Amino acid sequence: MGNFSVVKLFKIFPFLTDSGIPGCLPDEKDQSHPMWLYVASLIGLYYLFRWYREKQVVSNLEDKYVFITGCDSGFGNQLAKQLDLRGLRVLAACLTEKGAEQLRHQTSDRVKTVILDVTKTESITAAAQWVKECVGNKGLWGLVNNAGIVLPHICTEMMTKEILTKTLNVNLIGLIEVTLNMLPMIRQARGRIVNVCSILGRMAAFSTAYCSSKFGVEAFSDCLRLEMQYFGVKVCIIEPGYFKTNLTNEETFVENFKKSWNDCSVEIKESYGQEFFEKTLNFIKVIMKRCCRNLNLVTDCMEHALTCSYPRYRYSAGWDAQFLYIPMSYLPTRLLDYLLSKNLQKPAHAI
Repeated sequence: MGNFSVVKLFKIFPFLTDSGIPGCLPDEKDQSHPMWLYVASLIGLYYLFRWYREKQVVSNLEDKYVFITGCDSGFGNQLAKQLDLRGLRVLAACLTEKGAEQLRHQTSDRVKTVILDVTKTESITAAAQWVKECVGNKGLWGLVNNAGIVLPHICTEMMTKEILTKTLNVNLIGLIEVTLNMLPMIRQARGRIVNVCSILGRMAAFSTAYCSSKFGVEAFSDCLRLEMQYFGVKVCIIEPGYFKTNLTNEETFVENFKKSWNDCSVEIKESYGQEFFEKTLNFIKVIMKRCCRNLNLVTDCMEHALTCSYPRYRYSAGWDAQFLYIPMSYLPTRLLDYLLSKNLQKPAHAI
């Protein structure tokens, strides 16, 4: 290194001799290669390098176990089938026996199922013991915290403690408790934790209880990622946009919205007005109809996080997440509030 010189640098990278960097070049007047060209080249090289790294696949996938919650339907169900086709050993947790039975009929004998209610400690403890018996001394390679619920309410003032508590118990507290019970086995395998969050964990709007739970998942995942890096464990976050699953069933949403409206006090109804309720409900119906039906956009991200040698810390799943909601989340708060307010109905007694 002591014999290295600027002259040798120019011999290694001859294009630098024309870059126009003051004091470093033989001819500072030569501007045939503008700086933006080199900046673009560096960006291109970065993405090429990232693409190459993300094509590296973990070896011996057929010997690795992955535990997935919420496999009755939706993302969890699709991911269990997808990983089965890749040859991984899938431990699928379902809320109902019906969901577990259907999944077993649709997959190979590499998929095993267990009944799990993430809101009950005894159910989580029993599931963790079952997983421990399944994986033996190999440890648990992957944990996918996918189970979740949405209990929509019209606005924060109409949210009940019951809605908030139930949402947090499933989406956040249950996720944390499952993770803590599985961590020793994941550390043993130096594996992966994949937490399913949402774009509403980056940009809060329209559902206070759900957004609060998903912001909590983001915070928990960030803290866990920093701590687990010393054990060789990687923690990844999946941030889907709007997708058509049982969580976004239009009939269920309408039913919950009407219940939220009917259960609130007369005073609150008068403050917001019937028109506010009807227009908000129509707006939600439009969103539900626009939900993407291609669940692979999400499950492919999950699969990549589990099978890639160099997974990303965050995956934005869906075109709306990548090109609309995630970029919007970086806007100044005042500007973001202004844009979101354009889609909100004003209450009857708004000033």
